Amino acid sequence: MLFARLPAAACRRKLCTAPKWSLSTRNRGLLTLAIETSCDDTSVAIVEKKTGPSGATAKTHFLENITANTTSYRGVHPIVALESHQENIAKLVNKALAHLPEPSGTHGGHQLLHLSDDPTPRRKPDLVSATRGPGMRANLFVGLDTGKALSVAWQVPFVGVHHMQAHLLTPRLVSCLERAQNDTPETGLPQPTTPEFPFLSILVSGGHSILVKSSSITDHEIMASSSDVAIGDSLDKTARDILPEPLLQTANTTMYGKLLEQFAFPNGSIDYADYRPPMTRGEEIATRPTPWGWYLTAPFANTRKLEFSFSSIASSITRITTAKSKAGETMGHEERVAMARETMRVCFEHLASRTVIALEALRQQGSGAEVKTLVVSGGVAANRFLMTVLRSFLDVRGFGHVSIVAPPPTLCTDNAAMIGWAGIEMFEAGWRSNLGCRAWRKWSLDPRAEDGGILGPDDWLKV
Repeated sequence: MLFARLPAAACRRKLCTAPKWSLSTRNRGLLTLAIETSCDDTSVAIVEKKTGPSGATAKTHFLENITANTTSYRGVHPIVALESHQENIAKLVNKALAHLPEPSGTHGGHQLLHLSDDPTPRRKPDLVSATRGPGMRANLFVGLDTGKALSVAWQVPFVGVHHMQAHLLTPRLVSCLERAQNDTPETGLPQPTTPEFPFLSILVSGGHSILVKSSSITDHEIMASSSDVAIGDSLDKTARDILPEPLLQTANTTMYGKLLEQFAFPNGSIDYADYRPPMTRGEEIATRPTPWGWYLTAPFANTRKLEFSFSSIASSITRITTAKSKAGETMGHEERVAMARETMRVCFEHLASRTVIALEALRQQGSGAEVKTLVVSGGVAANRFLMTVLRSFLDVRGFGHVSIVAPPPTLCTDNAAMIGWAGIEMFEAGWRSNLGCRAWRKWSLDPRAEDGGILGPDDWLKV
């Protein structure tokens, strides 16, 4: 057991002896330098949040990612990714410093940094944020230790961020970024940061497939998760079987799921404009034979259990393509496209089906009516066909009132901007991390889990 469940609140929430941040300090805005190194993306960002009469606004002063080149391995290679973090993290931080905003007015109450090659003083970040888990532990430590070192050097608080919490809070960052860009006149009535709690989230990536109900910044109930592999992992595996070999050999990325979408739908939404969701559960689990004789079966076709399963889809594709290869059959372009589309349809309808089952369960509990938003985040959220399937399912299954929000593709994949925003939200809620905090390979979101969820580690400090 990685964590021990912590006892009473007094033991769980240590009081911070550092000076408290005043209301005026919060109102003038919070600026953070953020770091993300959980997998193969080295990312650094500078994010600022301001709160005015019309509500909160946000600005990303700097955001840059460097992805480890693991194309020769056709997937993420932990050692290569680790070495990429070690080579690039200091360079990115140094580059980011030149993008720190200048102080307003004389100083505007801001502490200043003086860079060696820039005569213009810069605002010192009010806090440093870095991912502490879940993820590849050695990779996490590169960013975490860098963040803690900056915190010590600058004498500012440090927040170790939960990677999946950052994903599900990203739409709140986007809403504040958009408010800042819209330049709407101040009405004197503060507008809330959206989505407002509670909301439902589907977090889908190469390492995660979970359905979460979020009631507050730190209270996230896991309603469903994958019993085997993540959806992104399944799509990557099927892509390696389906895509023509020349396309795989010339690819400059290991995001094979994205290549699969581009291969299946080269014309974007035009290629799936005629998609119609199954109107009933019977239609949903019915097999759909293809002109080539193969078909895919919906996972968990005989149960309404709140759980995901994607391994059978990848296994079926491997079995079909292997059988064809042994028989000396060559798959043509049309068949490959059909297989790619069918793979995504079955995966996405399975996600949508379990989401509807969860919404029905919440409705029966008397809490479904309050969930007005479905957040879709993580790398797979960039898939536009997924958005079409989810929207169609909700509309025909009685949940047309539930809106779907997803970050822009650049903020769907791992990035430091979302880490900075989550760090700011946690800091505003009164939380910061002890400098002795360590990286966690596994870390649940849910406070009902054995590890205590986001607040489970005993190195949180409560201001």
